[in-house]
Amino acid sequence: MGDQRNDLVEDLPPKRAQDFSEEEDWPGYFGAVQGKGPRETLVFALDLFEQEGRGGGLAVDIAAGEGRDTVELLERGWSVVAMDNHPGAFPLLWAQVSEELKPGVKTVEVDFAKMEIPECDLVNASFALPFCKPEHFPRLWGKIVAAIWPGGRFAGQFFGDRDSWASIPNRTHHSREEVTKLLEGFEIEMMREEEKDDPPDVRNPKHWQLFHVVARKL
Repeated sequence: MGDQRNDLVEDLPPKRAQDFSEEEDWPGYFGAVQGKGPRETLVFALDLFEQEGRGGGLAVDIAAGEGRDTVELLERGWSVVAMDNHPGAFPLLWAQVSEELKPGVKTVEVDFAKMEIPECDLVNASFALPFCKPEHFPRLWGKIVAAIWPGGRFAGQFFGDRDSWASIPNRTHHSREEVTKLLEGFEIEMMREEEKDDPPDVRNPKHWQLFHVVARKL
């Protein structure tokens, strides 16, 4: 019987980044995404800053993880406060930062409930906010909004209320109307809704509903 169970485990498709994040296995997630490029919402926001002649400033990278977005910010001339609640993220992040760029980044180990967001030009929260517990989300979002200077931007993702993970306890999901309300006081420069089903041959298929957002504070 034991051998049969092992055979079943071996026959499962390999875990993907989303499988690790569903389980909140962050070291596994860091390993799965290491080497991937920056998120499209961040790149979109940085391109807008550069079009305005503002090719640098102070950014806060919430749930920075292994550093894919922080590295992009540094290489584009930004200073970064990189926050994450898992200490395993930061050695992976520092390993990607050249010596000349290291003075431009500060790392802070902190969870969502205790985050203090310094005033900044950009708050980046790539696939991070759904993992904030609902009871802490309003306070965190209020801090994000208050921290961004006028003309600054928010870039990141919200997960929809039709997403499969909305049924997982302690996750924060929003309808499109709720996302729009959260962004009052911002000019929405990107809000791309993505809704799709995973193919059935992956390890743990799910239904996705995401909002990819870039918004400029008025």
